Amino acid sequence: MSKSFTDLGIIPEIQQSLNDLKISVPTDIQEKAIPNILNKNEDIVALAKTGTGKTAAFGLPLLQLIDTNNSNIQAIILAPTRELGQQIYANLNSFASNIPSIAIAAICGGTSIKPQIERLQEDTHIVVATPGRLADLIKREAINIKNISYFILDEADEMVSALKDGLDTIIKQIPKKRRTLLFTATLSGAIKQLINNYMSKDVIQIEADMETVGHQGIKHQYVVVKPIEKLDVLLHFLASKERERGIIFCKTKAAVNKLAKKLAINKFSSGAIHGSLTQGIRDRIMEQFRAGHINILVATDLAARGIDVKEVSYVVNYHLPDTYETYVHRSGRTARARGKGLSLSVIQEEEIEEIPDFEEKLGITFRQFKKADAQSIEENNTLLWAKKIFKTKPNRTVSEDFKDKIKTVFHHLTKDELIEKVLAYHLAETAKDKLKENSKKK
Repeated sequence: MSKSFTDLGIIPEIQQSLNDLKISVPTDIQEKAIPNILNKNEDIVALAKTGTGKTAAFGLPLLQLIDTNNSNIQAIILAPTRELGQQIYANLNSFASNIPSIAIAAICGGTSIKPQIERLQEDTHIVVATPGRLADLIKREAINIKNISYFILDEADEMVSALKDGLDTIIKQIPKKRRTLLFTATLSGAIKQLINNYMSKDVIQIEADMETVGHQGIKHQYVVVKPIEKLDVLLHFLASKERERGIIFCKTKAAVNKLAKKLAINKFSSGAIHGSLTQGIRDRIMEQFRAGHINILVATDLAARGIDVKEVSYVVNYHLPDTYETYVHRSGRTARARGKGLSLSVIQEEEIEEIPDFEEKLGITFRQFKKADAQSIEENNTLLWAKKIFKTKPNRTVSEDFKDKIKTVFHHLTKDELIEKVLAYHLAETAKDKLKENSKKK
């Protein structure tokens, strides 16, 4: 039988906030982490997959442990991206809605640093930060973290690999006598090294929701394609998911931009995020995705961290990731909050041999996704062509006299006859283009 938040020791004020948020039953990681954080003094390493409620697992007990009579910064929470930092900040404020005396600040990159410096001059108990921005504030002597009691690393596996310099700067500034809470989805070599270097020897390790990625409502599938048909196969898949929300992962920013452009040309409701975009653009696209104004997000791995959208029904690995940990994070964007989802990898013939390695390392089973046949792809491409025409705005600069001449050409045709002729012309032109492509290859 599941425990309640009362059983875990959460105070009534926070429980009221949870009730307001319609959160009544603790997740596995919350059930295991909260009592350890509240009732013990050791460092904690918590291993749990994405989407399992890690923010509440450390956030709820942390709010209780804060001494509101002490106006100094008592806790630092580090997140690898601004998106995740802002999400943690918003969640903590929601959890603390009935404890107005707790002051929380978010100091993340991508926005002006001056308002953040001004904010830190006020009373602050908890700081949610990205490593780069916090390191910058330390160098400017705009923040004092030398007396903190709690140091929390969320999505730590992403931080040690991508943001190590900023992390090292911060760890040198915080007191040795502090409590470190590390939350991660994977125990990579870099994470183990961080634990050995910066955490106490008597660290408590918690594992929750770790029965493998494959048992979290995620179907893992792959489809084998030739390079020339990769985009067409993807477009066919996306057309079958027209009203569903999904994320497509690419390895590089250039690949994200290229694919996003192709989707836009084919009139898919999509947007792209990667590290080279301004924070304002990333925020706007993310808000459109969360609100359902766009259905498809094309992203690099780091830019997609912090995406907590429950209704993501599928993720596509347009490029197979380089590491098993990255696959865990990608697939974890779907099937959140105990939902179900699909993780589809679009691979080439030579990559098939990598699938068994992913299965063995992650304890999952892949099924082969049946690739659409040539006729289905051709029909789908023709439908996309028709949608382009439908969504094309009329050219108001064309003169009425010229339009009358065009109408005269077609005036004797019925609507069905016109569609048949236009379709036949399009298919004939498409066939010519294919012949040209094949002759070039020869």
